Amino acid sequence: MNRPRRHLAILPTPLQRLTGLEARLGCGPLYLKRDDLAGFGLAGNKARPLEFLLGEALAARADVLVTAGAAGSNFVAAAAAAARVCGLECDVLVSGPASRQLSVNQEMAVKAGATLHFTGADRDQLDQLVEQHADKLRADGRVPYPVPRGGATATGALGFAYAARELAAQLTALGHEDVVVVLPTGSGASLSGFLAGRAALGAAWRTYGVSVSRPAAQMGAEVVELAAACAALLDAPAPTGPDLTLLDATGPGFGQVTEADLHNALLALHTEGLLFDSTYGAKALTAVLALIEAGERAPVVLWHTGGMPSALKLLATPEVRA
Repeated sequence: MNRPRRHLAILPTPLQRLTGLEARLGCGPLYLKRDDLAGFGLAGNKARPLEFLLGEALAARADVLVTAGAAGSNFVAAAAAAARVCGLECDVLVSGPASRQLSVNQEMAVKAGATLHFTGADRDQLDQLVEQHADKLRADGRVPYPVPRGGATATGALGFAYAARELAAQLTALGHEDVVVVLPTGSGASLSGFLAGRAALGAAWRTYGVSVSRPAAQMGAEVVELAAACAALLDAPAPTGPDLTLLDATGPGFGQVTEADLHNALLALHTEGLLFDSTYGAKALTAVLALIEAGERAPVVLWHTGGMPSALKLLATPEVRA
């Protein structure tokens, strides 16, 4: 089924073989899906769900996008830019109290024209506040399009259902079928969409979701439910089967890196010239290296989700300097 879509990203993003890192690790084929090169601002993989979310918003004749996130949210900055490009206003609800100094992502959102509303609330309360804010706008005669944190809706998940098709074409060209795909996940939308797309293709890729925001046990049910809803939009059967493993990478807290994360981020910089962010990328890279150390020899595809502001901050920490 065709869904409204407002193209934003430059697709397909490259699938890069990491020969330098392979040589250092002595492992089998290792690939990086370069959504950090998606080409829409610094949105990274967030451009994928936004194409469908903004498409739906425009089809509904919305005049304001309402979303939310923590201070460092990459999605908030990307959503604000997408709203501006599409001619919509953007209201952003922010967890916690107002800060004298905005984060880089908040500054980008403001420069894109978004209005920040500091709620004082916890991150877990934001999705409910988004709906409440949208209700107030409707009462004032506006036409809001509410989007939960990370674009975690069935419509937003479509971005990664289509990404699964994109990856399938690239792997076919390389002659790979039995692969391991590692995808960091926060809200669960990207992983859910990928599972829906994988099922629609009939692909047998083993998939690891690296949960960076919530315990893996908690994420499991949410991912399965959202994947089923996304599959329904594709007119495809809901994903089934055991080919998903959720890894808990919450560690010391959301966005907080471990010594292994810092070490591995520097390893990627030295061998491939790559930048990984502290919230998603470095943790997913650590998970990949753990799989390889445990004996994984099948081709591995790590999904680079972007997060460049956080990546630069990570590499500026004293612990990761060469």
